[in-house]
Amino acid sequence: MADQRSAKKTPLRSCVGCGQAKDKKDLIRVIRTPEGNFEIDRTGRKNGRGAYICDDVECLKKAGKSKGLDRSFRMSVPKEVYEALEKEILIEQAK
Repeated sequence: MADQRSAKKTPLRSCVGCGQAKDKKDLIRVIRTPEGNFEIDRTGRKNGRGAYICDDVECLKKAGKSKGLDRSFRMSVPKEVYEALEKEILIEQAK
């Protein structure tokens, strides 16, 4: 009984591009701050409304085409956010 209580659940989040539920640590979090700015949050701890996307350019393209981030934030997301995400993903893949 003690073994069941001590085992922690890994938090799952859905990608706004492909819709797959993955471990929170494997996804990139995009937040809208209370001031209305958009930021990429690799730590997952910043304040603001968040949406998650896979660390993959194809998922980013799907999210752009289906307006997944726009739906998550209930507003239009500037193209600069998509460009910053693409840059971030390409940097991570190069490592």
